[in-house]
Amino acid sequence: MATLKHLKSGLRRLFNGSVLSGPEAVDHDQQSRQKTMQEMLEGLHRHKLLVETIVDIGASDGRWSRTAREYFPNANYLLIEAQACHSASLKKFIVEHPNSRVVLAAAGAHQGEISFDGSDPFGGQASAELTAGAVSVPMTSVDHEILTSGFGGPYLLKLDTHGYEVPILEGAEQTLQSASSVIIECYNFRISRECLVFYEMCEFMHGHAFRCLDIADIMYRELDGAFWQLDALFVRNDVPAFCSNRFK
Repeated sequence: MATLKHLKSGLRRLFNGSVLSGPEAVDHDQQSRQKTMQEMLEGLHRHKLLVETIVDIGASDGRWSRTAREYFPNANYLLIEAQACHSASLKKFIVEHPNSRVVLAAAGAHQGEISFDGSDPFGGQASAELTAGAVSVPMTSVDHEILTSGFGGPYLLKLDTHGYEVPILEGAEQTLQSASSVIIECYNFRISRECLVFYEMCEFMHGHAFRCLDIADIMYRELDGAFWQLDALFVRNDVPAFCSNRFK
């Protein structure tokens, strides 16, 4: 019985992370619980990923970029947002952070116009097809806006674009070549015709020499508790983290 007690005590210490040591140690509580976006951004520093410019696609009122600035205060910021209702908040962001630029347009594969459902200010969705309640908005590409801004890499791209990721990434081919990391809100259900579900997005990014390093903010749908979406961090497939298959 004493041996069993000692075993349980040792397991508790191990799971609490007390056995781990050193600057790279991560306690078991952090490993086992769901990560937040803030922890994901902090992890970029731990993996020594360089970021010179952050491209916030689907920036809404700039709240994600404000969070990112806590971890990358010296980076350039390019915020792309289709919904004009956020223009005042985004203009305020520019005033507070001079090394930033805002583009009021939907991101896509090229410049032009596109159908956009803006019924939800924080859940707008672009579509190649005109849908009920949608309006036509200007469309631009990430590559065009990066070239116009003059902001240099390495880049961190963040996509909160509700299923329209592939056309946006097709319009970011040049930028991706100089990107160190990409954060994409991925779904487990095909919420639009263009949408790739999570495992398909992993395959798509693998074709561009990126692998999934981390996930955060997992969401389960209210209907039945099924996995609905998460934020996935993709990094170059040759980063040092992928050079070892060890668990600890």
